[in-house]
Amino acid sequence: MNARTRDDRRRTGRRVLISLLVTLLLLGGLAGAGAYLWSHYGDGISQALGWTTNDYEGEGSGEVVVVITEGEIGEDIAASLEEADVVKTADAFYSLLLEQPDEVAFLPGSYKVKSQMSAQAALDALQNPDNRMAFTAIIPEGKTVEQTLELVAAGASIPIEELQAATEDVAAYGLPEGVDSLEGWLFPATYEFEEDTTGAEAIAELVSTQIQVLDEMGVAPESREAVLTKASIVQREGGRIEDFPKVARVIENRLAQDMLLQMDSTAQYGYGQHADGSVWSTDEALADDNPWNTYVHKGLPKGPIANPGRDAISAVLSPPTGDWIYFVAVNLETGESVFSTTQEEHESAIGQLNEWCAANPDQGC
Repeated sequence: MNARTRDDRRRTGRRVLISLLVTLLLLGGLAGAGAYLWSHYGDGISQALGWTTNDYEGEGSGEVVVVITEGEIGEDIAASLEEADVVKTADAFYSLLLEQPDEVAFLPGSYKVKSQMSAQAALDALQNPDNRMAFTAIIPEGKTVEQTLELVAAGASIPIEELQAATEDVAAYGLPEGVDSLEGWLFPATYEFEEDTTGAEAIAELVSTQIQVLDEMGVAPESREAVLTKASIVQREGGRIEDFPKVARVIENRLAQDMLLQMDSTAQYGYGQHADGSVWSTDEALADDNPWNTYVHKGLPKGPIANPGRDAISAVLSPPTGDWIYFVAVNLETGESVFSTTQEEHESAIGQLNEWCAANPDQGC
């Protein structure tokens, strides 16, 4: 075999190897593109081909309470039903509404329904007056005063204007000196009112329940506003109840080190972005010079940013030992957070969040 023949074979071998590598890269690229497209459009394709459905079947099971507030439209109600796992998807319920010959009207209030109902079963349940809980208001943890009033108005059939007027007279409820807002003082729970309950009476019951809880937990009157302020941040930041104590410890560690708290929930509240459902804060919100923004001002915000529940208050009163300075949610579906002691560890955790968001672009990122 001469040298030319050996060189030709080597070149041929290299060309074959390069061709194989290019083919593999193309196949890998196609696979990656296919995975990306399927992650975004797979559900729609599966439904169009009849492989899956966006609706549950049957009447459901268990018991779930959903609240319809004044002014909510079909899309709002559909989203609430999906969030509570009453229906499989908001699209299934909203599409059913659009198919009705007449416009469907919903009466504000609290309704007993079931988990994992078909869209038709859910619609029938919400149209059945027997499922409406008369004069009952269900207040989840973490709602603001404004959101709480909407729920009380819907559940207790008290005009929203009457409730709003009742919250303006903060001094009427016997709160500690210096408290100028009921934010944080309307305890989240289920309340059953009488038919003739007034707005002031309803608000007084929510406030007195919060005071009773603080008394049971041994919180002195002069410490209550600070405790509720910290607990409201824990409630909005914590994600999972089991992480509440760690969040409370981060707050204490940052305060002890004279650091800015830098809690997005406070910046969003002060700027009026707390209800948009996004984990991200805008640059405008982070930079706005308002007394709640802990990116601008050291120490606690001016006051509570929401109404915390018992778990958040308990976490503030008994935070665990630890040297965490940072935390970030890395899974917005489960609420899982990573707690870190160094900036480097925190940046790595933020990378986990970014990866999760890239894979789940429609989950609040």
